Amino acid sequence: MTALMIQGAGSNVGKSMLVAGLCRAARRRGLSVAPFKPQNMSNNAAVTADGGEIGRAQALQALACGLDPHTDMNPILLKPESETGAQVIVQGRRLTNVRALDYARIKPTLMGHVLDSFQRLRAAHDLVIVEGAGSPAEVNLRANDIANMGFARAAGVPVVLAGDIDRGGVIAQIVGTQAVLGPGDATMIAGFLINKFRGDPRLFADGYDLIAARTGWRGFGVVPWFAQAHRLPAEDALDLASGPATGGIKIACLTLSRIANFDDLDPLKAEPGVDLVMVQPGQPIPGDARLVIVPGSKSTRGDLEFLRAQGWDIDLMAHYRRGGHVLGICGGYQMLGSRIADPQGIEGSAGETRGLGLLDLVTEMTPDKCLTRTRAVHAASGLEVEGYEIHIGRTEGADRSRPFAFVEGAPEGAISACGRVTGSYLHGLFTSDAFRAAYLAGLGITASGDSHAQGVEDTLEALADHLEAHLDVPGLLALAR
Repeated sequence: MTALMIQGAGSNVGKSMLVAGLCRAARRRGLSVAPFKPQNMSNNAAVTADGGEIGRAQALQALACGLDPHTDMNPILLKPESETGAQVIVQGRRLTNVRALDYARIKPTLMGHVLDSFQRLRAAHDLVIVEGAGSPAEVNLRANDIANMGFARAAGVPVVLAGDIDRGGVIAQIVGTQAVLGPGDATMIAGFLINKFRGDPRLFADGYDLIAARTGWRGFGVVPWFAQAHRLPAEDALDLASGPATGGIKIACLTLSRIANFDDLDPLKAEPGVDLVMVQPGQPIPGDARLVIVPGSKSTRGDLEFLRAQGWDIDLMAHYRRGGHVLGICGGYQMLGSRIADPQGIEGSAGETRGLGLLDLVTEMTPDKCLTRTRAVHAASGLEVEGYEIHIGRTEGADRSRPFAFVEGAPEGAISACGRVTGSYLHGLFTSDAFRAAYLAGLGITASGDSHAQGVEDTLEALADHLEAHLDVPGLLALAR
């Protein structure tokens, strides 16, 4: 037993969740299991034990395996900076910034890195569960593919194809995928499964049998909708949604065009005393929000212009004048200052952009990228905060004399003279339960007292139970070779 790959008949069919659940199911069988995704595209990244960065989904899958995240689990990470360009991260480190057409030219050079990482994981573990990217049906991208069938054939890994019935057309998704694949690629597929079924799965029995008859592939089951999925970190910004209306105090977060590391919000969304609202483009910031969060961004100056185009700068100033609180995290922290300079054009065209002016700070983008797990002490409460930093740029100014926290005795972040505007480079700060409770108390919100980490663990266990109940898990694991 060495590896199994889950590919999707389309994007967003639930591959990441399926892999996380199967990883936990394999671990419960006593197997040493690791996740792997050859190529990912996401601005939601995690800092690894070896000081690099990978997609957030692979960090969650590592947790499901009982492992620390490692750069080998996602050797190629693409972080979009515009509609046509992205930063290319190879084995945790930035290689270059490219436009989409140029990436196609460098992709053939990346397979070696992918296979090196995969072989290291395979040598260290009983089982590697691999997640594809997008869909192998995108045969126009097949040349030099490293994410789906190109990888599967190069590494000799059997594939199970997952279809999403919730969006409709799942029969065409799976049968059509077989129709467009080349014969060599089609032979890599050992079976299929159906995900996200709402209602009684027995109602799809005829469709399930039709897929098996048309493709000749073995069916491994129909997975009903997993209602607790929202309790796990989402990787795709398209999945971002407001939390359930709780009648609690409203916290609003701006949905920037290049929003990054938005799982910062998950612990807040889970709090029953918080009504978390994701402010979508074109919508005003709610006038009754107690706190407005300006989140991280992969394109800080670009998203600052995007913010202004929505009129959110005007709304923010009105919110501030009403006595509201503002929190900027990472790129959002940089935006709260008076100016952002990028003289070398690291994040886009060279130049500088006027900031929001809510903090007396200036940021200059620099080539060096900070990638570190961080333990800090919250200046106001003295409580420990665990998080991570993943940013470029250095921020200085008068408001740094009032730090948000201290890291090894050094000041981190900044607070305005009035105390209602805070900026910090620390991602993941709200996962620290005691700090979260203290911070929310300052807004007049009583925290639940629940452990965020335990909530994620419980949800992973429930996910594994869910897959065990509806999939032929022993059959899937027996495919690995």
